[in-house]
Amino acid sequence: MSVDRVEATVEGVIEGAAEGAEAVGAAKSVTTAAVRYYPVAPGVRLNVRSGPGTGYAVVRVLPEGAKVPIYCQTPGTTVTGPYGTSRIWDNIDSGEYVSDAYVKTGSDGYVAPRCS
Repeated sequence: MSVDRVEATVEGVIEGAAEGAEAVGAAKSVTTAAVRYYPVAPGVRLNVRSGPGTGYAVVRVLPEGAKVPIYCQTPGTTVTGPYGTSRIWDNIDSGEYVSDAYVKTGSDGYVAPRCS
Protein backbone atom coordinates (compact mmCIF):
# COMPACT_ATOMS: atom_id res chain seq x y z
CA MET A 1 0.00 0.00 0.00
CA SER A 2 1.41 3.37 -0.98
CA VAL A 3 1.31 6.55 1.10
CA ASP A 4 -1.10 8.13 -1.42
CA ARG A 5 -3.54 5.27 -0.93
CA VAL A 6 -3.39 5.56 2.87
CA GLU A 7 -4.08 9.30 2.69
CA ALA A 8 -7.04 8.72 0.39
CA THR A 9 -8.41 6.13 2.85
CA VAL A 10 -8.03 8.52 5.80
CA GLU A 11 -9.79 11.28 3.84
CA GLY A 12 -12.60 8.85 3.03
CA VAL A 13 -12.99 8.01 6.72
CA ILE A 14 -13.09 11.69 7.66
CA GLU A 15 -15.70 12.41 4.97
CA GLY A 16 -17.75 9.40 6.11
CA ALA A 17 -17.62 10.58 9.72
CA ALA A 18 -18.76 14.06 8.67
CA GLU A 19 -21.68 12.57 6.72
CA GLY A 20 -22.56 10.42 9.75
CA ALA A 21 -22.52 13.48 12.01
CA GLU A 22 -24.84 15.29 9.59
CA ALA A 23 -27.20 12.30 9.63
CA VAL A 24 -27.22 12.29 13.44
CA GLY A 25 -27.91 16.03 13.45
CA ALA A 26 -30.76 15.54 11.00
CA ALA A 27 -32.18 12.71 13.13
CA LYS A 28 -32.11 14.96 16.20
CA SER A 29 -33.99 17.65 14.26
CA VAL A 30 -36.60 15.12 13.18
CA THR A 31 -36.99 13.87 16.77
CA THR A 32 -37.41 17.41 18.08
CA ALA A 33 -39.89 18.28 15.34
CA ALA A 34 -41.97 15.16 16.12
CA VAL A 35 -43.07 16.46 19.54
CA ARG A 36 -46.78 17.31 19.39
CA TYR A 37 -48.56 19.94 21.44
CA TYR A 38 -51.89 19.08 23.04
CA PRO A 39 -54.53 21.46 24.46
CA VAL A 40 -55.33 21.57 28.16
CA ALA A 41 -59.06 21.27 28.94
CA PRO A 42 -60.96 24.51 28.29
CA GLY A 43 -61.36 26.83 31.27
CA VAL A 44 -58.72 24.98 33.33
CA ARG A 45 -55.69 26.49 35.04
CA LEU A 46 -53.61 23.32 35.36
CA ASN A 47 -51.14 22.56 38.15
CA VAL A 48 -47.73 21.44 36.90
CA ARG A 49 -46.04 19.15 39.41
CA SER A 50 -42.46 18.09 40.02
CA GLY A 51 -43.34 14.40 39.63
CA PRO A 52 -46.12 12.11 38.38
CA GLY A 53 -48.62 12.47 41.18
CA THR A 54 -50.68 14.76 43.35
CA GLY A 55 -48.23 14.27 46.22
CA TYR A 56 -45.52 16.15 44.32
CA ALA A 57 -45.04 19.91 44.70
CA VAL A 58 -46.74 22.33 42.31
CA VAL A 59 -43.94 24.06 40.38
CA ARG A 60 -46.16 26.36 38.30
CA VAL A 61 -49.72 26.75 37.02
CA LEU A 62 -50.58 26.75 33.32
CA PRO A 63 -53.01 29.46 32.20
CA GLU A 64 -56.38 28.75 30.57
CA GLY A 65 -55.98 27.87 26.89
CA ALA A 66 -52.47 26.43 27.30
CA LYS A 67 -51.04 23.79 24.98
CA VAL A 68 -48.38 21.39 26.21
CA PRO A 69 -45.75 19.19 24.56
CA ILE A 70 -45.64 15.59 25.74
CA TYR A 71 -42.07 14.28 25.72
CA CYS A 72 -42.88 11.05 27.54
CA GLN A 73 -45.54 9.56 29.80
CA THR A 74 -45.45 7.57 33.02
CA PRO A 75 -47.93 6.03 35.46
CA GLY A 76 -48.64 7.85 38.71
CA THR A 77 -51.47 8.94 40.97
CA THR A 78 -54.97 8.30 39.57
CA VAL A 79 -56.76 11.55 38.72
CA THR A 80 -60.26 12.24 37.43
CA GLY A 81 -60.60 15.22 35.10
CA PRO A 82 -62.51 16.48 32.06
CA TYR A 83 -61.09 13.70 29.88
CA GLY A 84 -61.82 10.81 32.23
CA THR A 85 -59.93 9.02 34.97
CA SER A 86 -56.28 8.26 34.31
CA ARG A 87 -53.07 7.14 36.00
CA ILE A 88 -51.04 8.54 33.08
CA TRP A 89 -48.90 11.62 33.73
CA ASP A 90 -47.41 13.67 30.89
CA ASN A 91 -43.85 14.97 31.09
CA ILE A 92 -44.03 18.48 29.60
CA ASP A 93 -40.54 19.67 30.51
CA SER A 94 -37.61 18.60 32.65
CA GLY A 95 -39.08 17.76 36.08
CA GLU A 96 -42.58 18.94 35.09
CA TYR A 97 -45.65 16.69 34.91
CA VAL A 98 -49.39 17.15 34.38
CA SER A 99 -52.20 14.64 34.67
CA ASP A 100 -53.28 13.25 31.31
CA ALA A 101 -56.91 13.50 32.50
CA TYR A 102 -56.65 17.24 31.80
CA VAL A 103 -54.92 17.04 28.41
CA LYS A 104 -56.84 16.36 25.19
CA THR A 105 -54.72 13.69 23.52
CA GLY A 106 -57.59 11.90 21.77
CA SER A 107 -56.69 8.64 23.52
CA ASP A 108 -57.24 6.92 26.87
CA GLY A 109 -53.81 5.33 26.54
CA TYR A 110 -50.23 6.35 25.96
CA VAL A 111 -49.54 8.69 23.02
CA ALA A 112 -45.81 9.16 23.73
CA PRO A 113 -42.96 6.90 24.83
CA ARG A 114 -42.74 5.84 28.48
CA CYS A 115 -40.42 7.99 30.57
CA SER A 116 -37.24 6.21 31.56
